[in-house]
Amino acid sequence: MIKKKYTILGLAIVAAALISLAPSTMAKGGKNGGTQVIYTGEIAKKVIGYNGTTPVKITITNGRISKIEAQSNKETPAYFNKAKDKVFKQFIGKTVDEGIKLKADVATGATYSSEALIKNIKMGLKESKGQSNKGGKRMSR
Repeated sequence: MIKKKYTILGLAIVAAALISLAPSTMAKGGKNGGTQVIYTGEIAKKVIGYNGTTPVKITITNGRISKIEAQSNKETPAYFNKAKDKVFKQFIGKTVDEGIKLKADVATGATYSSEALIKNIKMGLKESKGQSNKGGKRMSR
C-alpha cells in the first residue's frame, strides 16, 4: 500500500514537471485558430535596447495579438515601462499581418527600448507565420 502511494506521488511529480516544461518547448494553435505563444529571446537575441536585449512573449489567439509580456531584461525600469506601455497597446488586437506591417510610434525619452520592443514583436510575429529563419522557441498555453 505504501509503495503504491509513492508510485502515485512520483507520477504526479513527473506530470507536474512535464506541464511546467511545456510552455517553453511546445507550440499549440497557430495561424488559423487556437492560441500560439512566441518567445523572442532566441529569435531576437541580437536586438538590443539601451542596456541589452528586450525579449517579449507574444500571445496570439485566433489570429490576433491578445497579449504581449515583457521578459527579463536590464533596461532602466522607468524608461522601459514607458516604452512598453506605448508600444504594446499599439499591437494588441491587431492581426498578425497588421502587426508585421504596423509603423508603431516610439515613446519619447525611451527610443532605444521602444525600437527594440517593436523589432522583437515584429520578429516574433514573423516567426508565428513561419517567416523567420532564426528558430526561436514557441510556447503553448
